Amino acid sequence: MSMSASIDSDYKPSETEEFMSERQRDYFRRKLLGWKEEILRESRETLTALQTESENHPDLADRAASETDRAIELRARDRQRKLIAKIDSALQRIEEGVYGFCEETGEPISLKRLDARPIATLSLEAQERHERRERVYRDD
Repeated sequence: MSMSASIDSDYKPSETEEFMSERQRDYFRRKLLGWKEEILRESRETLTALQTESENHPDLADRAASETDRAIELRARDRQRKLIAKIDSALQRIEEGVYGFCEETGEPISLKRLDARPIATLSLEAQERHERRERVYRDD
């Protein structure tokens, strides 16, 4: 990947540079791709474990425990699938030039927040408003 040659591995986006400059976009693109690769690797390992685990258990309790493990693994895989969809969506936003801007206000999302949660689509303030509204509806 020729792109990564332009960025030193210890580079961290800072508030002093232009927001979502080419360098920052590349940083987040690589962060997202690395995260996606990690999830896919874990997913492959899970699948392998499930396949080795799925031999018939003669013992009923073993079989029940295995089924419970399998259900937990499948839920985890579903979460991983949703996460990958969010990562792909973030990568798409980078390509479209809208990554890092709040979907609600259009304001830049803080670099600190993006670094911690690179799939964020809302600024912290908008996210908190959103969660408050959800709590109100949930409590009704």
